[in-house]
Amino acid sequence: MIINILTYYQVIYCKMDSVNNLVQIRKIICHHKRWDLIFMITGIFALMIAVLTFIALFAHMLFDGMPRISWEFFTSFPSRRAESAGILSAWVGTTLVMFVTAVSAVPLGIGSGIYLEEYAPKNFITEIIEINVTNLAGIPSIIYGLLALGLFVYQLGFGQSILAAGLALALLILPVVIVATREAIRSIPITIREGAYALGATKWQTVSDHLLPYSSAGILTGIIIGLARAIGETAPIITIGALTFIAFLPPSPITSSFPYFSFEWLTAPFTVMPIQMFNWVSRPEEAFQLNAAAAGLVLVVMTLAMNGLAIYLRYRMRKNIKW
Repeated sequence: MIINILTYYQVIYCKMDSVNNLVQIRKIICHHKRWDLIFMITGIFALMIAVLTFIALFAHMLFDGMPRISWEFFTSFPSRRAESAGILSAWVGTTLVMFVTAVSAVPLGIGSGIYLEEYAPKNFITEIIEINVTNLAGIPSIIYGLLALGLFVYQLGFGQSILAAGLALALLILPVVIVATREAIRSIPITIREGAYALGATKWQTVSDHLLPYSSAGILTGIIIGLARAIGETAPIITIGALTFIAFLPPSPITSSFPYFSFEWLTAPFTVMPIQMFNWVSRPEEAFQLNAAAAGLVLVVMTLAMNGLAIYLRYRMRKNIKW
């Protein structure tokens, strides 16, 4: 009888203890949910500040610059008269500089990323290279401009040319392309590599036939984001000596005689959209301020278009991937 009573009270005590533990667990869960709600509200508030700031600035630029957007604005050279000034030399120079940047940075960046991720031995020297590549992505752009000024303009004798500007911006986005390539390749499941090796594929066959096609969406996204950053850079271009006023275009890359293409445009002087905006903003007349707003609107639309293209291509490529 006494044993039964003790067993009964022991069961009651265990149940009370379980109830107390359950209450404590519920309190902990409610406490964590409360912090989750606070964090979510804080994140939404921070996001809205950034989005509303961009919307306000873009709306102001749209209101000031949209009346100046016309076909003549795109096909006219800069002028001392604000009403007849255009951005022809600026957008042509921007296009050519971005072409040199892409041709220089994309192959070198992708190749470096593949080597560091797949071929480089895991030793102290490789770790130092990886750390430096990651840190280079955060260096101020003016440092790249000073490097380009000393190396490309003076040492290699490229002068204040499209080639020097394109190579300077290529150095700027090169760490971005390398990091994006490595992260995209690293995201591929290890089973893809193991399956390729199991079927007798070599290292290069595995990389070229499996890893690169599957990681192309992430790599392409990193490339376009890097180019979108480079297209708005001003400090490196000013450092190497881009012209603030230019009323002529570089020589055409396409010629009418054999071999039907020319590289003279690489050594031509140039200007770009940010420099043209800087020139107009520095003038006191209000009409030039409106021109600067119009040029800024064009530059923002170009940047948003590049980022939108990156999102679309990433979505399309990832949709076609079947593991």
